[in-house]
Amino acid sequence: MGRIIAVANQKGGVGKTTTSINLAACLAEKGKKVLAVDMDPQGNLTSGLGVDKNDLSLTIYEAMCGECNIGECMIVHPLGSHKLNLSLIPAGRNLAGAEVDFIDADNRQYILKNILSSVRDKYDFIIVDCPPALGILTVNSMTAADTVLVPIQCEFFALDGLSQLMYTIDLIKKKLNKALEIEGVVFTMYDARTNLSLEVVENVKSNLDQFIYKTIIPRNVRLAEAPSFGLPINLYDSRSAGAQGYRDLADEVIKNKLYANL
Repeated sequence: MGRIIAVANQKGGVGKTTTSINLAACLAEKGKKVLAVDMDPQGNLTSGLGVDKNDLSLTIYEAMCGECNIGECMIVHPLGSHKLNLSLIPAGRNLAGAEVDFIDADNRQYILKNILSSVRDKYDFIIVDCPPALGILTVNSMTAADTVLVPIQCEFFALDGLSQLMYTIDLIKKKLNKALEIEGVVFTMYDARTNLSLEVVENVKSNLDQFIYKTIIPRNVRLAEAPSFGLPINLYDSRSAGAQGYRDLADEVIKNKLYANL
């Protein structure tokens, strides 16, 4: 059965989508069959995997509305000639209306779970990129997921809002998805040249009673450039520190003991 990981943090600019793109690509590079799902109306996961989000007629929104099935909106091998076993369910701007559009829908928290249930056995990993908010799209993502992966930027306000996210995850576990677990926390945008990054890492470790991945994603120019070329970092610059960081994270995710019973 495929492992569904929701990548979430309601705080913007923490490397959430960057982590979704590159973790999915690095898992695929390691021979895993991966499906990336864009649940963010900004559609950055979609464009980061080389797809023009403004040139799509079928997206996750249409699937959630029942206007198409998951196969009709899925883009197989979005990276074209790059032979990664990676597929994409894209997002577009219309997803921004989901909060209103699904307000009267039956079992609206389970829409994504029901959609993914028909294909999860075909994949080793399904990576869901959540929007930077704790609304219906994030709730859907966490209700569908086995685990939640939380990226935290190495900056002074790293812990801001994290307690609210943990509360939301706990609430969803109690009310909607009893099997949901926190995959772990991964530090992003680490700058080894500053004392601040090290201080933030130590502060979070001492204040957060959650699993923290050993891999720390560095602040890397090539990592920042890659999305503008519609490529994950392992294809844009395979030898960069960012590529190695996400390969290491993929290795840790594959070995995560949370999956022993899945």
